[in-house]
Amino acid sequence: MLFQLFAAVIANLMAISDGMTVGWTSPMIPYFLSENSHIKMTKHEAEWLETWLLLGSIMGIAPTIYAVNKKGRKISLLLASFSLLLAWIIIAFANRIEYIYVARVIAGMGGDMAFVAAPMYIAEIADQTIRGFLSSVIYLMMLTGVLTIYNVGPFLPFYVPSLIGGILLFIELVVFSLLPETPYYLITVGRYAEAENSLKKFRSTEDVAEEMKEISAAIERQKSEKGRIQDIILLKPNRKAMLIMTVLNAAQQLASINVILMNMHIILEAAGSIYMEPSITAILFASIMLLAAMIASVSVDKFGRKKLLIVSSVLTGFCLLSLAVYFNLQYIGYDVSLISWIPIVSVMVYAFVYKFGLGMVPIVITAEIFSSKIKAMGMAIADAIYVASAIAALQIYQLLVRSNGMHVPFYIFSGCSFLTCFFVQFIIPETKGRSLDDIQLILQGNFDKKLAAL
Repeated sequence: MLFQLFAAVIANLMAISDGMTVGWTSPMIPYFLSENSHIKMTKHEAEWLETWLLLGSIMGIAPTIYAVNKKGRKISLLLASFSLLLAWIIIAFANRIEYIYVARVIAGMGGDMAFVAAPMYIAEIADQTIRGFLSSVIYLMMLTGVLTIYNVGPFLPFYVPSLIGGILLFIELVVFSLLPETPYYLITVGRYAEAENSLKKFRSTEDVAEEMKEISAAIERQKSEKGRIQDIILLKPNRKAMLIMTVLNAAQQLASINVILMNMHIILEAAGSIYMEPSITAILFASIMLLAAMIASVSVDKFGRKKLLIVSSVLTGFCLLSLAVYFNLQYIGYDVSLISWIPIVSVMVYAFVYKFGLGMVPIVITAEIFSSKIKAMGMAIADAIYVASAIAALQIYQLLVRSNGMHVPFYIFSGCSFLTCFFVQFIIPETKGRSLDDIQLILQGNFDKKLAAL
């Protein structure tokens, strides 16, 4: 298991860099708009820095599906790391805004490939008893990246984030290239001897014959699927898996995570909170999210996916509801000065309860729930839904704030969080402790038949 943990950490070093990429605009946009900037930007030009990253993610869907299926999980991760490294190099030496736009597109494409290939790699090398924990490592390291950029970006020279991200990615490119491909992928492409050696390394034992048979049988059982895009709709287990991931990825964004991350300063200023500086608030927010992610990572295999999602959805809903009520009182002219601590407390509690479940568990389920034939395609589509939902949530927020006030979008986001709880309870199966093949049988409705046959 130690080798599995080592492989998971090395595979996800790029997640630190990707977290830095996602959080990079928060400290950098104020820099670009300042008199000290080496590249002069208007506010409109600076806003496109985030948009180009999201567009790059969408552009990366087709290359991601091809690379993961045809070249393997390992090669895909190396390509993702190289793309992110190239983006940091361009940013470090850029002297025009167009170069930074290009770098953000490349980073978006690399991040998309990374967040499909890394969960697949980990799910396929991990023992089922620790698969949830290892799958959550990607978010732990991404949040480490966000916290890093919040601590470094506002206080150190412009090129320092590029230097840190570049060093991490260089280490991953060197070390990860020495690790084996997943046994699942190797068996899928008929490289059985390599698959056996890979499994021996990840299990730290020579006795892998039984597990090799189980993996081979599972892949053989799924060969009836041709891996076509229409199979996502035509086949019941794929259809249910896609429904689950569509709702979970949309729920993450409709719980307003990107809205809060990208508009935290504006939200707190609108609330009249004067207790913390914006830079300190951002660091504390990211620190709390990292703490919650660490707790969730060791809890997901103990308490299960469903319990964490349900508790997180309900508590996230209450945090957003408290923000909505506060802004509603302010909107109707109520003196909120004595309770102006509520927005800060709500946002900080939100950071913990959101990341404890909604912000962590979906990436674990994504890596588990798709069959091997459509896993790359399903995960890439799920990632696209995540990005599209992020854009939609931001548009909902911006339009409603301008026309109806700050409270209205938070009422909507709160309602979405509460509805997520019911969806999890009645639709999502518990995958804790199940093999990847058992999860497919559960989605097909045939798991009880397997138990009866034993």
